[in-house]
Amino acid sequence: MRVYVVGGAVRDRLLGLPVQDHDWVVVGATPDEMLARGFRAVGKDFPVFLHPRTGEEYALARTERKSGRGYTGFTVHASPDVTLEEDLRRRDLTINAMAQDEDGTLIDPYGGRRDLENRVFRHVSEAFAEDPVRVLRVARFAARFEGFSVAGETLALMRTMVDDGEVDHLVAERVWQELARGLMETRPSRMFAVLRECCALARILPEVDRLFGVPQPPQHHPEVDTGIHVMAVVDHAAATAQPLAVRWACLLHDLGKADTPVHVLPHHYGHEAKSADRARAVSERLKAPLECRDLAVLLAREHGILHQARALRPVTIVKLLERTDALRRPERFGLLLEAAACDFHGRPGMAERAYTQAAIWYAALAAVRSVDAGAIARSCTDKASIPQRVHEARVAAVKARHAEEED
Repeated sequence: MRVYVVGGAVRDRLLGLPVQDHDWVVVGATPDEMLARGFRAVGKDFPVFLHPRTGEEYALARTERKSGRGYTGFTVHASPDVTLEEDLRRRDLTINAMAQDEDGTLIDPYGGRRDLENRVFRHVSEAFAEDPVRVLRVARFAARFEGFSVAGETLALMRTMVDDGEVDHLVAERVWQELARGLMETRPSRMFAVLRECCALARILPEVDRLFGVPQPPQHHPEVDTGIHVMAVVDHAAATAQPLAVRWACLLHDLGKADTPVHVLPHHYGHEAKSADRARAVSERLKAPLECRDLAVLLAREHGILHQARALRPVTIVKLLERTDALRRPERFGLLLEAAACDFHGRPGMAERAYTQAAIWYAALAAVRSVDAGAIARSCTDKASIPQRVHEARVAAVKARHAEEED
């Protein structure tokens, strides 16, 4: 029985990066032997065990054979006669198909170290094509490791997988998992660039793919292309360490611009409502968490008016605060403003400018929250008039705050 650390831990150690988790492969053992050593079985589809002391995962060496469509259609063979090289061969990329033994000796049968040095993502074998999740994984790795590129033969294989319809069999939960992880990397735009290059984005997120090539007014968007703008917005969200909900909202905020009639371009009058509808539909299709869906819908619907804070009348400001539920959910409203700031900064020359609109909205929210709705309700003899009276008091409070600022 031999034990090896494999995959990401080996890769990251060679890159000089912190190692977060260890994956272990056990060669020459049976499930009964693992149980006898105190390991606890947890794998359903193949033999995986938890170490009795560290809780880390130890998997028996195995091979996989394609038996159906999608990423679940595999027959797994795990036995003591499966070699380490056979186990490593079923992995996705050469940089993830390295192992180290207990003495620290590197086992690298497929040239992973060379590809690390050359900053290349290269598939280990043609078995790569058997699992469509690997298309998403390669794209996600591109978002994490900025200096890497996809080997030409690997990109060609990914395109073939898309053409063969393999990507169409991915379930929503798995797509969401990979997209969410990619959005949380340092350069999310690189993930979408790889997905576009292999034609997978049009299958996985056609609403985003359609944005590329859609023009915007150059006086407001010097980058012109809507897709390029959205990528810059998402990257700014990553650069400012925004949470997933903000990054997802940034990705979907302009989806309605792809529906603008050609004769109207480059203008996009009223695109916000269509963007909100599409943001909701995409989020629900991919089963995104509710906080991600709701923030995406809010940003898509409201980002245009949020940017106009200085020009808005107090009554318009109060209506927005009320319909976004900012009084009851100020934390979510804060995330909405963070996302709006990313949209503002996602244009050439704007990254270093202050998004002063946020201060205006926070001041207005403070003024509205200073209104004692309970006292107003108690003073009303006509209960039906309470909502209007409260609304009017809020408008008056925002007007007063504006007057103080002007003085």
